[in-house]
Amino acid sequence: MTISENKIYPRTGDTETVYLKNVITDPNIEIGDYTMYNDFVCDPQDFQKNNVLYHYPVNHDRLMIGKFCSIACGAKFIFTSANHSLKSLSTYPFPIFFEEWGLDVTDITDAWDNKGDIIVGNDVWIGYEAVILSGVTIGDGAVIGSRAVVTKDIPPYTIVGGVPAKPIRKRFNDVTIARLLELKWWDWSEERIKANLKIIQSGRIDELN
Repeated sequence: MTISENKIYPRTGDTETVYLKNVITDPNIEIGDYTMYNDFVCDPQDFQKNNVLYHYPVNHDRLMIGKFCSIACGAKFIFTSANHSLKSLSTYPFPIFFEEWGLDVTDITDAWDNKGDIIVGNDVWIGYEAVILSGVTIGDGAVIGSRAVVTKDIPPYTIVGGVPAKPIRKRFNDVTIARLLELKWWDWSEERIKANLKIIQSGRIDELN
């Protein structure tokens, strides 16, 4: 059992920050250990309702977020049902109003284009009011700038920003990134992480053990 297993609030007296995995009830949302969400506007325990949008069971799409991610206030994950179909001659969602138009309820998903799951890697930092769209995969160690709109996959350890989000720079050189992806420190035991914490924070990758 990890120290985050059943704890909701990581810091004593701070009710604006939660360990996300312990406030999620939707089986189609998977959150890794220690991933935290901060919200100074709404109750952070309402993340599932306020921040995961258009996420309807009929689509069977998933939100998967790895371990040790930091998600800032107002970040949004927007799913398939927000995507009105572009293959239709009209963007009006006729299948949603099946009763009005005499359509089959089982065809309701024809109202939108299914983009798929949102997958966020480990140790990802998602900035204030950033928006992540359905079908996107964000690599380990990436950084999403404030109010960026992520429409395409983001490589590991890449900083992106803007609308739509574009790469700004890599956090480390290619050799260091490859080594970090090999080490996968986020999968280490708590004891090993604690023993290496000062080295992790200092950036001295060659001293990790």
